Amino acid sequence: MRHGLPALALCALPLLASTPTAHSAPAAPVRAPDAAGPAGVRAPLPLYEAIDQLPVAAEHRDGYKRDLYKHWNKGLNSGDGCDTRKEVILAEAVTAPQVSAGCKPSGGSWRSAYDNLVVSDAARLDVDHFVPLAEVYDSEQTPWTAARREAYANDQASPDTLIAVSAASNRSKSDKGPADWLPSDGSYHCTYAATWVGTKLRWDLAVDENERQALLGAEDCPTTTVGHETAP
Repeated sequence: MRHGLPALALCALPLLASTPTAHSAPAAPVRAPDAAGPAGVRAPLPLYEAIDQLPVAAEHRDGYKRDLYKHWNKGLNSGDGCDTRKEVILAEAVTAPQVSAGCKPSGGSWRSAYDNLVVSDAARLDVDHFVPLAEVYDSEQTPWTAARREAYANDQASPDTLIAVSAASNRSKSDKGPADWLPSDGSYHCTYAATWVGTKLRWDLAVDENERQALLGAEDCPTTTVGHETAP
């Protein structure tokens, strides 16, 4: 049995539904928890209840190749010279950089949520798929089309699918899930668990039993909520 999330019991940061933050569940109008609103927006649920919404299934890695998930594509604005990766970096800047031809940023600053570091050089950032591509493949309940895999790999319609973080923290995470890896910033653990669950709900992805037990280890996140908008 892989370990759960014991650190969550020591370093929890409540995520209030009434105060949306970057890479947290957006607030939504109050309605029945299982009711879909406009565009498939779901009312926030307590973390434990959201975990219970996830289907449980064994993982299946056979046949996985990273290039099954086309990234990075031309982004939201195909004429700005910025691909999805660069658009995410620009969108998440705490201090906006200067942008030269070819979408090359200079200056600016970013806060890397995984390790709570301030990064002042865009070259030291990675754009991470919050639920890694290999984990997505493991968790697809039925095989996705190439178009759906590309949509996930470049999803900017949700603030949670993609995140700009320090290259060191992203490479430490690699393709690990919450049963095997946690951000080094303990105050981010509750938000990390909620964002993982929300992203899996958004994309109708399963969890395996070890992953589920790890997420249920979030004992000190009683006010953390999970909201999501169902992916098209």
